[in-house]
Amino acid sequence: MIDPRAVSGCVRCGTCRSVCPVFQETGWESSGARGKMLVLKSMTEGANLDSWCRDSLGTCTTCALCTQICPAAVRPTGLIEEGRRDLVLANVTRQEHRRLNRNLLRYGNTFGDGRDRLGWLGEEKEMLPKSADFVYFAGCVNSYRYPETAKKTFQILSRFSVTAMPQEMCCGSPLLRTGFDAGFLREANLEQMEAMGARAIITGCAGCYTALKGYGGLEVYSVPEFLNQRLEELDIQPLDLTVCYHDPCHLGRHQGVYDPPRRILEAICSLVEMKASREKARCCGGGGGVRAAYPELSQKIARRRLLDVPAEADAIVTACPLCVRNLRDAGGNAIDLIDLVSRALPPSL
Repeated sequence: MIDPRAVSGCVRCGTCRSVCPVFQETGWESSGARGKMLVLKSMTEGANLDSWCRDSLGTCTTCALCTQICPAAVRPTGLIEEGRRDLVLANVTRQEHRRLNRNLLRYGNTFGDGRDRLGWLGEEKEMLPKSADFVYFAGCVNSYRYPETAKKTFQILSRFSVTAMPQEMCCGSPLLRTGFDAGFLREANLEQMEAMGARAIITGCAGCYTALKGYGGLEVYSVPEFLNQRLEELDIQPLDLTVCYHDPCHLGRHQGVYDPPRRILEAICSLVEMKASREKARCCGGGGGVRAAYPELSQKIARRRLLDVPAEADAIVTACPLCVRNLRDAGGNAIDLIDLVSRALPPSL
């Protein structure tokens, strides 16, 4: 349920309008963070829950730029997710988000894909260690859309006695962001991790990182954090490239992971910053269920993000497969950090 006291903390100053990626594209008050707070206030006062409420709250990418700059220290992103839960309970949801929920209930992944989730491992799946301190969590996007990235990640992590979960399921992030219950996914994954004796989990997806952090009981590392701690052991061979780094919202603003990916990139090639970076980085437009239900809006946000790319950059590097996918679809030359690391390692790896 929405906390009315938290909603009342918004002083309606409109500072969030200057950074909200959705408001920048639509110009509608109801699409910005301030407008969404007014919608939440009306919901706490008994307003009818209808498609207008749904589309106002549903067009938040959960980038948290509004939270970053709010002078009243309000956290709109969390409140919007609470409002979405109320809408789900009232059955006021987009069909695209209901489809996500059905896919996850039936297949354990966002795409409704019935193939083996660890298919990217090939025959190596049969040789997976059944227990280990560290477990690699590939996530839905890498498992089914970028399997070559998942395999490269695992090959590199395997140097440090990392295994994978035999029956990995979605982390639950798509459901958590869109207002649905993800408890069944959390329990299924936790049960496997405990059976494997894992003390830490490593993921290359920013959305998975935030969701897994919410599980409790395990250490969670992003791939950049884990590899940065072992950079001297990787035998990096520098590349003649200039790249910029796109900070994924759920790795940067949500979790404060800014330096590890940059340290890795600086060891490999020349790094130039985007016009808006670190805590001020613009969203790629893919998160919060927006790509699924409002694809045109999602792509407009991505195209605006591409305007921040320095002219001298050969590629945009990021540490989230959803960011890679959305920026590529918008016409950007986006690559995953692990793909660059793989190119900089000796061929024998």
